[in-house]
Amino acid sequence: NRWLTCKSLPPGALERIAETVADRVRVPWFTGAVKVNLSLVPPLVLLPVLLHVAALHFLLGLVVLTSLPVVVLWYYYLTHRRKERTLFFLSLGLFSLGYMYYVFLQEVVPRGRVGYSQVVGLTCGLILMLAALSRAKKDPGYLPIPASGTKSLHQGLPHKSVKGSSNGLHGIATSGAVSGRAVNGEAKGHFRVSAEEPEGVKKDWCAKCQLVRPARAGHCRLCGRCVRRLDHHCVWINSCVGEQNHQAFILALSFFMLTSVYGITLTLHTICRDRTPFVALFYCPGAYSDYSSALSFTCVWYCTIVTAGMGYILLIQLLNISYNVTEREARLALRDNTGRRLLGGLVIDTGQYNRGFLCNWGHFLSLGSSPPQHSAEDIV
Repeated sequence: NRWLTCKSLPPGALERIAETVADRVRVPWFTGAVKVNLSLVPPLVLLPVLLHVAALHFLLGLVVLTSLPVVVLWYYYLTHRRKERTLFFLSLGLFSLGYMYYVFLQEVVPRGRVGYSQVVGLTCGLILMLAALSRAKKDPGYLPIPASGTKSLHQGLPHKSVKGSSNGLHGIATSGAVSGRAVNGEAKGHFRVSAEEPEGVKKDWCAKCQLVRPARAGHCRLCGRCVRRLDHHCVWINSCVGEQNHQAFILALSFFMLTSVYGITLTLHTICRDRTPFVALFYCPGAYSDYSSALSFTCVWYCTIVTAGMGYILLIQLLNISYNVTEREARLALRDNTGRRLLGGLVIDTGQYNRGFLCNWGHFLSLGSSPPQHSAEDIV
């Protein structure tokens, strides 16, 4: 009625309408109606529609494939600014994999230029990538939240105070209070350390989780938990990347890159014969001769855009591992102007944990192998 009469809506009306719709959208199931997360729906509906529209004409394909990354980036910054968790990116990634595989089997394999062994190889790569992704979705190394009684006991004990920065290196201070000033979603100020802790062990107090966290641990403002050796919160897996799942995250990215490049190469060899994949990507005269070829060529370009983005993420991750710096530490070093840019700014070396290329990779490969250290609350 307000829309028809051109009257403005009261504050918060759209949010309440969206919450009501989200609560009412449910799928019938054996154990009762299951609530559907609305962020899962757009990729399932829009991706096939947009790709089929893009396959109708070259100009339509140019518009769709140009605007799609812009819309995804806009939605990322919108949710990131609001500190919201969403399943949109995980749904988009998984559905893109499934739909690209379906198009490959339906449109490319029947042309007869892809052998049985090549299909098996592509399928195995996809399965390995999903297995690594499943492992990366598990516990990234959350620090256990202490019980309320433990918090009270810890806060009532005499203690030393350490004035710390968010990167885990702290200097001794005399104050015993805890400040609540937040920087980038993490509490920063005076952090408590038990008197029994050795001086060489650098730990700080998280005012939000009410626990003492070890060096290099950080608080994720999206998950609301502290994570050991926090690297970053990845929207593509809807979880943090930390000490326990960083290796699986790198493995999933690597398998994705290999599988995607292999699938792109097989498709281009099929629809653009007698041309190298790189040349065929930019010059394939027969791509729009029939709708099947046009759809396959459009999907190739969509995969190329996604692969380029994931390749950049993998490159940054490999460089960070080589210098033994996490994405969080690099971001904080840029903010505090305590790191130095290397390789044209692709990596920020903080100099804190860098022990050389081999030692850094040895440290990364040993992540999660040793049992986690007990926090000061456990010691108390």
